Amino acid sequence: MKDAPSPPVFRARGVTRVYRTGKIAVWALRGVDLTLNEGEMVVLLGASGSGKSTLVNILGGLDLPSEGQVFFRDRELTRASDRELTLFRRDHVGFVFQFYNLVPSLTARENVALVTEIARHPMRPEEALERVGLAARMDHFPAELSGGEQQRVAIARAIAKRPDVLLCDEPTGALDSATGVQVLAALHEVNRDLGTATVLITHNAAIQRIAHRVIVLADGKVKSDTRNATRIAPEEVVW
Repeated sequence: MKDAPSPPVFRARGVTRVYRTGKIAVWALRGVDLTLNEGEMVVLLGASGSGKSTLVNILGGLDLPSEGQVFFRDRELTRASDRELTLFRRDHVGFVFQFYNLVPSLTARENVALVTEIARHPMRPEEALERVGLAARMDHFPAELSGGEQQRVAIARAIAKRPDVLLCDEPTGALDSATGVQVLAALHEVNRDLGTATVLITHNAAIQRIAHRVIVLADGKVKSDTRNATRIAPEEVVW
């Protein structure tokens, strides 16, 4: 007997985004439909300029579409006010970017605490750092940490507020393959252990096999949306 499908976290329907500079129009997205389910890990693949980051920014409430609708559970984000979008991002979304955006003068623990002090139901900074394998590095400053460790602090900071969804834009893009695997392992464990729906942008096709689903974007459109029949562990990824 098959498991019942989990309810969607996000639904995007006909999402279009056009950027205009004078008379020039740049179409970043062209009528994208997308569903992200509870507990799912989805990899977004595509060349630079395919619309990956624009789509994730719209899902995360950082940008609004020119046309179309985006729903978070039963709530339409495309009708939300600026304040409502701010609260949505604060309460429901964790972001991880290619560059770590850590405060240099704060320790790993203190960087994570920046989020836990304003979140509604946070985990302790220590717990978040333990989850990404940094129990022994909590009181180190960013300059004392490797690139992979800094990215794992950024992941700890993102998950510490217990978000419903984790949006990751090229989180391994600035890392070598061995360090990148450590970061993928941290994201994989968060998705598995906490059930956090996760979207992972990458241009690296080797990463796609760790996901439940793989969505390929090209020229602002969904080229394919497929489910992996089998998944591999992050430690098996080779690039």
